[in-house]
Amino acid sequence: MFYFATDILGTIAFAISGVLVAMEKKLDLFGVLIIAFVTAIGGGTLRDLLIGNTPVVWMRDSVYVITIVITVIVAILFAKQLKYLRKSLFLFDTIGIGLYTLVGVEKGLEAQLLPIMCIALGTITASFGGVIRDILCNEIPVIFRKEIYATACILGGVSYFLLNKLPIPPNYAFIIAIFVVILLRILAVKFNIRLPNIYRN
Repeated sequence: MFYFATDILGTIAFAISGVLVAMEKKLDLFGVLIIAFVTAIGGGTLRDLLIGNTPVVWMRDSVYVITIVITVIVAILFAKQLKYLRKSLFLFDTIGIGLYTLVGVEKGLEAQLLPIMCIALGTITASFGGVIRDILCNEIPVIFRKEIYATACILGGVSYFLLNKLPIPPNYAFIIAIFVVILLRILAVKFNIRLPNIYRN
């Protein structure tokens, strides 16, 4: 139940980030719904396909689709309030990658994968919904820019396995690792920490 709740919260956060991008691009209602949908379930769909967990989770459990539709409606109704929140897209996107990274790691553990594969799965879960969103909206995906994005997911996943070696409850390790991802992403943007640019001027 704890991990399911985390998954739903991640779905909501990413659906809102999808709505915000779609509205910036002035898409119609159908376009907004599609962008929110692929942002929320894109990474999880790829994750499930990679580990052979089919039909994928949102096809087996209608609560995901219902959650996305309700989130889209609420986000549209309160669009003006969301715009007043400075950097609201960044906020919801960051919360989403934190939650989804650890959901993906847990799915990898359930599939009995090696820790490094679990971390990769968590990063895919967190990142690829945003990749699909940005491509559909004619943007270069954040993960392919210099910003710390996937790196935060990887370090959060690593921290989860390290925390599990300490004498603390697994749920605490799970929550702390989520905040590691979120905090790293926020600090990277706040202090303009970027990956090195391989191109020379």
